[in-house]
Amino acid sequence: MRLGCSIHRPGRMLAFVVALSFTADAQVTIDRETSGAAIHNGSETVHITVCAADIVHVVAGPGDPAGASPATPWIAHPCQADSFDYQTDDKSVTLSTAKVRIRIDRKSAGLRFEDASGRELLQEFANREPRHYVADEINGEKVYHVTERFMADPLEGIYGLGQHQSGVFNYRGAVIELAQANTNVAIPFLISTNGYGLMWNTASRSLFDDRFFLEMKLTANAADAIDYYFIYGPEMDQVIHRYRDLTGHAPLYGRWAYGFVQSKDRYKSAKQLLDIAQEYRDQHVPLDFIVQDWYWWKLQGDPEFNDDYLKPWPNVPDVLDKLHAEHVHAMISVWAKMDPRSQNWQEMRQKGLVVPDTDLYDATNPAARDFYWDHLMGKKFAEGWDGFWLDSSEPEIWDGFSDASLDEKHLFIGNGARYTNIFPLMHSGGVYDHWRTTTDQKRVFILTRSGFLGQQRNATTVWSGDVIGTWMSFRRQIPAGLNFELSGLPYWTTDIAGYGWPYERDTRDPDYQELYTRWYEFGVFCPIFRTHGHRSNDTNEVFSYGPQTPTLIAWDKLRSRLLPYIYSLAWRVTSEDYTMMRPLVMDWRENQEVRDIGDEYTFGPALLVSPVSQKGATSRPVYLPPAPAWYDFWTGAQLKGDQHLEAQAPLDRIPLFVKAGSILPLGPEVDYAEQSPDAPLELRIYRGADGSFTLYNDQGDTYAYEKGAYSLIPIHWDDASSTLTLGERTGSYPGMPIQRGFRVVLVRPDRGAGSLVAAAVDREITYSGHTVAVVLK
Repeated sequence: MRLGCSIHRPGRMLAFVVALSFTADAQVTIDRETSGAAIHNGSETVHITVCAADIVHVVAGPGDPAGASPATPWIAHPCQADSFDYQTDDKSVTLSTAKVRIRIDRKSAGLRFEDASGRELLQEFANREPRHYVADEINGEKVYHVTERFMADPLEGIYGLGQHQSGVFNYRGAVIELAQANTNVAIPFLISTNGYGLMWNTASRSLFDDRFFLEMKLTANAADAIDYYFIYGPEMDQVIHRYRDLTGHAPLYGRWAYGFVQSKDRYKSAKQLLDIAQEYRDQHVPLDFIVQDWYWWKLQGDPEFNDDYLKPWPNVPDVLDKLHAEHVHAMISVWAKMDPRSQNWQEMRQKGLVVPDTDLYDATNPAARDFYWDHLMGKKFAEGWDGFWLDSSEPEIWDGFSDASLDEKHLFIGNGARYTNIFPLMHSGGVYDHWRTTTDQKRVFILTRSGFLGQQRNATTVWSGDVIGTWMSFRRQIPAGLNFELSGLPYWTTDIAGYGWPYERDTRDPDYQELYTRWYEFGVFCPIFRTHGHRSNDTNEVFSYGPQTPTLIAWDKLRSRLLPYIYSLAWRVTSEDYTMMRPLVMDWRENQEVRDIGDEYTFGPALLVSPVSQKGATSRPVYLPPAPAWYDFWTGAQLKGDQHLEAQAPLDRIPLFVKAGSILPLGPEVDYAEQSPDAPLELRIYRGADGSFTLYNDQGDTYAYEKGAYSLIPIHWDDASSTLTLGERTGSYPGMPIQRGFRVVLVRPDRGAGSLVAAAVDREITYSGHTVAVVLK
């Protein structure tokens, strides 16, 4: 053990700091425990707990710590010790399961993680002390600043860690601060092409540091110990599945939530919501969801609308009823910060339910979450709103400060320095839990600006924050979103073409129309398709973009046609822990070509998406990963896999390819998601490989699906025999059509290409729930 002293200033507080590190000159002993092993290295103790064959929990620190923090509310299903083999020799102790091995070096007390064959996955830094602790006092509490050093594989790619704005996709060589801030989302979970994930088990401000390419360092500012979960896949889908087993699974949204979301800053009355919705309906442009942004209130924090909002139409529930009659759902923005003059704020402060020295309610306090629902959110829910926009959930305090804003505060759960990143989880969790207690007849939808471990279980979609409407900003959203998806949270979106302030744009500006169109094309292939922003000419509907309006409408219609495909993928997100928006490393993990490709991805198993993010571009380079073949979605032309090409990209389209063996279900042209539920579906078959797809359906809302009220239709394509099989339907739900029509198209250059409904098909099938097999030539 080495010891040193220094004077340190965390925030405004003077503290005495003691640095502790543990090296090979200390006496190392290793004891077997029922849950794993304990290492004693001088005054340091390391506990290794085998939670499952593919999950290992490591806690290390001075003394005998139980974890980094006393509370870990992001863990939904705590680690339960599992079986393992224990072997020893002169050099090491090895804990083995059917999937992983953990080797403990007897001399250095260093850890090495291997797969069942002995291939190294990750090891602690061997040539320096791997674990380091600095004793500190922050906000009046004695804590440690902890550091863990791993030796990274020279060729592995590292991803996840939430959402960040540097434009970096593969984090090798990068430094990432994990502290909530507007446009930056701190999720301390990383995933590697080596086949593992690592969940840094703390809500403290942390740092990922890979400046020295071989040294991957993780630090936490305020903790009792180093604390992490090692999760083995090896495939990334398996790692994310096990992460959600630990932290919670994502519920299914209503079908309408996957359609088009219209929003702007801001509609100034409930009547404006009606007028905008009617314009979409009159022009038969798909619309499912419209949003009421901020400043509807008299005083922020109270539920009452201001007089200007009510003047044109004073009965807001009546307006919502009229929207619902047109099959338009509505969401309202409600914040965690409150006007200190508001009645709710005054009462919460008197009851001790606020964060001291802020304008926030304390979402870590169960009583505060109850009050917040009973006196604010529940009242808005009773009016008939279909979703809540929990803006500024990092949280933002006072006049816009959101950078680790709780770091120097005291929360109900404990020291703000320990829990600075936890607010969005607790805030959204309180709303989700109360909504679920109130009714099971309407599925929760929450849009929010920040996220944390486990937040997927709260039915949240995170958007990328108040990004700027520039090409540089657009380019950076693509890798930001892909890394977010690799952080275990499945639902993400953006303000299409940027929020606005301090660089507001005009929808009549041709340069901005080009940017908006390109960003909109990308938005079609995000899990949630949403436009929002503050424009200098106070409009943001698709009809506002001059000569680009027909292109925008065409893309909106394609998104609407894709809903049978998207809703089936959403079911996989809920039932299998699937990821809809998929960086290429997810499906081609061992392919070095894709390690640094952060501007292409697959949307589900079929579609390869290549957004165009360069001003004036009419083509872009594309890599087609290995596959039997790929098809150009627009022309039906077949191309070989594992090649680089320059793909054409006029302003009205982006390069879009479909993998051979795909079965792509497309709906009819409709105005909203629930229109014509028994209309025939178009099934596009992309030959060149066998393929399968499971078509999911249910009522479209309510939580009856959790009790089995849904149907599945397995669809299989046998390429060798050119046989399409619609398998036996399983399950049922109220209102399910007994018969379903399918219009089957074998895609080729003269048939089944592009976004429009196919004029000619190869076979029409009437399906009544029993197996049907047809040969198509």
